[in-house]
Amino acid sequence: MTLTGNWSYPTAMKFGPGRIKELPEACAQAGIKKPLLVTDKGLAGLPVTAQALDILEAAGLGRAMFSEVDPNPNEKNLDAGVAAYKAGGHDGVIAFGGGSGLDLGKMVAFMAGQTRPIWDFEDVGDWWTRADAEAIAPIVAVPTTAGTGSEVGRASVITNSETHVKKIIFHPKVLPAVVICDPELTVGMPKFITAGTGLDAFAHCVEAFSSPHYHPMSQGIALEGMRLVIDNLPRAYADGTDIEARANMMSAAAMGATAFQKGLGAIHAMSHPIGAVFNTHHGTTNAVCMPAVLELNAPLIKDRFDLAASYLGIEGGFDGFRRFVQSFNDSLGIPRSLTELGVTEDRLEDMVAMALEDPSCGGNPVPLTTDNLRALFKAAL
Repeated sequence: MTLTGNWSYPTAMKFGPGRIKELPEACAQAGIKKPLLVTDKGLAGLPVTAQALDILEAAGLGRAMFSEVDPNPNEKNLDAGVAAYKAGGHDGVIAFGGGSGLDLGKMVAFMAGQTRPIWDFEDVGDWWTRADAEAIAPIVAVPTTAGTGSEVGRASVITNSETHVKKIIFHPKVLPAVVICDPELTVGMPKFITAGTGLDAFAHCVEAFSSPHYHPMSQGIALEGMRLVIDNLPRAYADGTDIEARANMMSAAAMGATAFQKGLGAIHAMSHPIGAVFNTHHGTTNAVCMPAVLELNAPLIKDRFDLAASYLGIEGGFDGFRRFVQSFNDSLGIPRSLTELGVTEDRLEDMVAMALEDPSCGGNPVPLTTDNLRALFKAAL
């Protein structure tokens, strides 16, 4: 069955195989006549990127690209991107790639017209109101992985290159105007990226479902997102050309990022500092941290996961779900400890302090403290 559709939630989305061909129409819909395609260094030379640039060029939209984007993008990448945007006289951004390309592309469009530094717009209180909303350029997002869901997000994660702290930069108008989800773009993902990005989507759904905040719409989306990952990630991992599994994983990624409006928790509070200090893959780090976090939150999330487990086809309620998570990780080649990712205990206290300051803390069912976070990091190490 070919999975295709046009959706208007949470933004205008063109979903289906081969729909990258509609990139010029997406630009027109967003009001972009001279786009800058922003992607990461790894994607810059690949055929999927050349194909997108060819489509733009054939439509008279040029083939301008900026790709000086690190795996954990920082403000230096952003400054260079904004400079390229201004020098080229662009009027919008195509954010193209995985989380790093999408996040930085969105921030280039956001910052090109601002006069204050990026850190003034961190996701704290109403800091987003400091931005000149009229100066934010339109964005078309094209994901090439199925994980972060940044294509439907109103924020980006940017690492401060001096302090090595990841900051979440938020503004409602950072939500892309149009998204093209073409699962054919994800077929070339290597196995370890398929697994890591897929488990990022899973972590978003699990944490949103666990969050104590009230948001029934997100709760429903998180539950179905978990099911899609459980049913389709093993298929995409085993056969990268399984286009139906790839499509369902793209949906799950967008659903995870839509659901976590309800909140994230300790998994992300841990993985943000780990990624900033040790440059680990974000989704893989989430997966390694998940078993310990489920253990911590067990008293407060057991009842809801008892109900969810039967829907997900998992026997044994919450305990069955917890056992499933570890075996799921194992089946996808995920390391069992942070040590195997290169994380060392000498930075433990720094990571605990950074985790406590992470905005994700607020969505964890069990309130996070120095003591229980230290215990979580030790358990994951």
